[in-house]
Amino acid sequence: MSTVTESVDVDVPVRTAYNQWTQFEEFPRFMDGVQEIRQLDETHLHWRTEIAGVKREFDAEITEQLPDERVAWKSTEGEKQAGVVTFHRLDDAHTRVTVQMDFEPQDAVEKAGSALGLIDHRVKGDLRRFKEFIEAQGSESGAWRGQVDRPGL
Repeated sequence: MSTVTESVDVDVPVRTAYNQWTQFEEFPRFMDGVQEIRQLDETHLHWRTEIAGVKREFDAEITEQLPDERVAWKSTEGEKQAGVVTFHRLDDAHTRVTVQMDFEPQDAVEKAGSALGLIDHRVKGDLRRFKEFIEAQGSESGAWRGQVDRPGL
């Protein structure tokens, strides 16, 4: 498994950043290579991606969601990955968004890309585009404020 951790500070309140992040179907607007995300229900998503000409589809489950704090997920089929996005209030108008993702490169090209830091670079770019996206809007396009408790709690 490989791990990526990246952060970005956005010039919006924590509630705005969190609310926008829960709008999964809008991820293609700022995530490079994400073609479509369909939210199947409150905790299940279907992803369609194309990265470097490689098309993939996979399903993911939200395993924990605490409003204004965190969203965690894991893949349920296809891609092997899991991660968490956390939201840290810096002050009333600024938030640090941190993504930590564990994934299993599928082939030699992905393993080489991971070793060279290309995945880290992609996540950093996605976060930079999220920052530009939410700051340009100034407010979230929607919100899901429900809570998903971590398994075993």
